[in-house]
Amino acid sequence: MVTHSKDTIEYNEIKKIYKRVRGTPITAERMSKIKSATGAIRVFAGGATEIRANVSDLPNANIISDPVVIVQSRGVIDFIYCNVPCTFKNEMWGYTSSDIYAVKFLFYYLKHNVDYFRNAGDGRSSFSQISLPVTEEYKIPLLSSKEQQAIASVLSDFDEHIDNLSELIEKKKAIREGALDDLVSGRTRVDGFDGDWIESTIESSTSAIITGGTPSTTIDKYWGGSIPWLASTEVHQKIITKATRNITEIGLNNSSAKIAPKDSVLIALAGQGKTRGTAAFLAYPMALNQSLAALVPSDKTNPKFLYYLIENMYVDLREHSSGDGGRGGLNKTLIKNINIRLPREIKEQQAIAEVLTEMDEEIESLETEKEKMIQIKEGAMDDLLTGRVRLEV
Repeated sequence: MVTHSKDTIEYNEIKKIYKRVRGTPITAERMSKIKSATGAIRVFAGGATEIRANVSDLPNANIISDPVVIVQSRGVIDFIYCNVPCTFKNEMWGYTSSDIYAVKFLFYYLKHNVDYFRNAGDGRSSFSQISLPVTEEYKIPLLSSKEQQAIASVLSDFDEHIDNLSELIEKKKAIREGALDDLVSGRTRVDGFDGDWIESTIESSTSAIITGGTPSTTIDKYWGGSIPWLASTEVHQKIITKATRNITEIGLNNSSAKIAPKDSVLIALAGQGKTRGTAAFLAYPMALNQSLAALVPSDKTNPKFLYYLIENMYVDLREHSSGDGGRGGLNKTLIKNINIRLPREIKEQQAIAEVLTEMDEEIESLETEKEKMIQIKEGAMDDLLTGRVRLEV
């Protein structure tokens, strides 16, 4: 690779370089009726809407067989690359060329500059949309076919690796979910253990169930202290290591909130817990708001095993919800009487937790690698598509 001044690159309008292709008049209702898992034609609409359809169900469609960049011009402005027979709703349009790499280069260039097009939305309706001239008159760099091919190949390699990681992560998650259900139910036993499992309740397997509270948010002096304060809206990860707000000791004392100790198992009591799952593991002591409760394991219950057990039974927890309409919640009385089953021997609980923790750590490592590759790709796009770095061809 060599570095060049951006001024050495000439630019021209898209309409003077690529062939514009039209879409197909088709409604969302029609798309719903003709979708087929085995259809040979991909049909795109706004956002993430995509179906496959049979040619026979698209008699008047403008089917594009060459690689094409599709402009999603309404709602969330975006770009799609398609290299198999496809069509799209007629408020969208596309660009194609006899040179496959020129099309792929255009796709990456537009994606890299997508914020420009989103900011160009006219805003005259309830959703953003761009008009045809916004892309037609947009200027892109005039690079040789060989350099476009080289850039497209580099970025495609990144995409392929990221896609492979995504596929592997989903497979690992599916295996993990199956193992979770098998291991915490006792259907599958960890090697070396054959002892009894016992019937219990959450109350009998914990030393305390701590509920949260909230001080008055209008009193600024209650906030900005040194005590981490956790809200249910922050419970997105399996292991909670930090909170976005801190509360003062005065604020804590002026609320019903209590500090949950390290290794507690969190349960979202209302709203969020019914849609995002209910369990998380507390890595550090934190104060909780009123929409959270913490299960403090007894000395006969392995904390991580209790966490995995609660995670696996969140559907059962929802059935104990005291509310209606999807935002009902649990409460301390309901939680403590929920029946559970677990190994009598704490060493088996620990062994089960270790197997599942190892799976979680592998998935987390893959997700970290994927995120790193995405960041590297973004940097490569910025270098290559701005002309800051040129590939020798």
